[in-house]
This record gives sequence, C-alpha cells and structure tokens, in this order.
Amino acid sequence: MGGPMAANLVKAGHRVSGFDPVPAACAAAVEAGIEVAESAAAAVAEAEVVLTMLPSGKHVLDVYSGADGLLAAAPAGALFVDCSTIAVADARAAAALVVAAGHRALDAPVSGGVVGATAGTLTLMVGALAEDLEAVRAVLEPMAGRIVHCGDPGAGQAAKICNNLILGISMIGVSEAFVLGEKLGLTHQALFDVTSTASGQCWALTTNCPVPGPVPTSPANRDYQPGFAAPLMAKDLGLAIEAAEGTGTATALGALAAGLFREFADGNGSGLDFSAIINEIRAAS
Repeated sequence: MGGPMAANLVKAGHRVSGFDPVPAACAAAVEAGIEVAESAAAAVAEAEVVLTMLPSGKHVLDVYSGADGLLAAAPAGALFVDCSTIAVADARAAAALVVAAGHRALDAPVSGGVVGATAGTLTLMVGALAEDLEAVRAVLEPMAGRIVHCGDPGAGQAAKICNNLILGISMIGVSEAFVLGEKLGLTHQALFDVTSTASGQCWALTTNCPVPGPVPTSPANRDYQPGFAAPLMAKDLGLAIEAAEGTGTATALGALAAGLFREFADGNGSGLDFSAIINEIRAAS
C-alpha cells in the first residue's frame, strides 16, 4: 500500500524520496516519479515529513533507532508519521523515541486496502497532538478520503485494531451467509441485492464481497489476489486479541475470528485476500 500512497504524494506536487528493500517495489516507485534512495536513512536526510509503513512494531522500533536509524538521519523537528498497523504499546514506545530525538510523532494506520491507496481514498486514523496533525495535514490529504483525529499518540492504532476486529468478524459472517445461501438455492446476485440494501449491509459485503460477480472490483473477481492479504488480517486480529486480553475485554467472536484467520493464513490463504476465507467455510460445509 505504501507504493501507491507515495505515488499520490508525487501527483499532488510533493517531492518524495523513498526506500524499500524489495527491488520490484523500487522499480515501481521510480515509474511513479519517486526518488529511490540507497537506504532508508538516505531517504529521510532532507525530509520534513517521514512516513513509514512496516510489517510490525519491532520493524518500526528497529528502523527508527541506532546510529543509522531514521531518527538520527532526519533533520531536527521532522514529523514522523507511521502508517503501519502495530500494537498500541509499540506505537507509544515509537512516539516516545521520536520525541526524545527532537522530532514530532504521529501514528496514522490506514483502512481501505490497495484499492483505496491507489485511489487516494484511505481512511487515516491518527494518534497525535492536535498541532502536529495540523502541521502535516496537507501531506496526508492526497492519500486520504478521510482523516480522523482519534487522540494522542497510540490512539490511531487503537482505532485501527478495533476497526479490523469488526471487519474480520463481519467477513466471516458474510461468507457464512453466502455459503448458506448457496445451499438454499439462492444466487449470489439475489442475496447481494437483498443484503446490500437491508440490515446486513456492511463493507465486507458491498466493497469486498467474497463471491465473484456482485461487486466487480472485489478480489473475488481476480482469483482472490490480495487487496488486504489474509496474513495481514490474521496479524491485526492477533493485535486486537492481545489488546483485549491486556484490558480484560471479552471478545468471544473476535477470538474465534482470530483463530480462523490464523489457521487460514498459515495454510491455504497465505497468498490470498482475506475474503478467500469463504472457500474454507465452503469446504467445511
């Protein structure tokens, strides 16, 4: 998702310098007008705003820290915006490191998948001081359809894992309903036409429909090539359950969804969109 997000910044007239350890990602970045640096530290050497999107909290903390880290390489007072989805505790730890190094910190995880990243319609959930958000808003806007200030650093991550807890549970529910509909003789289109305008309406149905046909842009029409990969959903649900356990929150459905997606991600779903879990439900029926 970081690639198309950076491309939208270029389209909006920003100078963007970036780095990715994957050569193919760098090649795509060059085609989008992004200046590809030799290292992450070199990419931020003149940056007023530093955006990161990484797989885990450990990656964020590691890339920020040390003599060759981003915090040491960036100019004083840079705005650090982490768009990764990581544990709330890691986001707060990262923010503390940023501030201690003389910079400003925001966590801004995103929702909307690759489609939203490409279209510039992502929802950004921001944890930051209000003045820091306003200072960076013009950079965030080309990537976002909506920017929500959720609170102080760490609050963006809290909102993201709560959102994806809902999404993971609802995708399983939508998938079970379509499999049940198949067994009852309903066509996919008939069930979609009813539920998309009735009380069953949700994003998992109307944007990321798990069956081909009703929503032409959904991954189900591309053999479940990932817009939001199953392993990422498994990771996010794991973060949600970790937070639930830490706060003593009862999440019976969330725990069940987390287990189902972890099993799917570790098996047949490793390279598929999370909506492909319908195939596991169908196979078990």
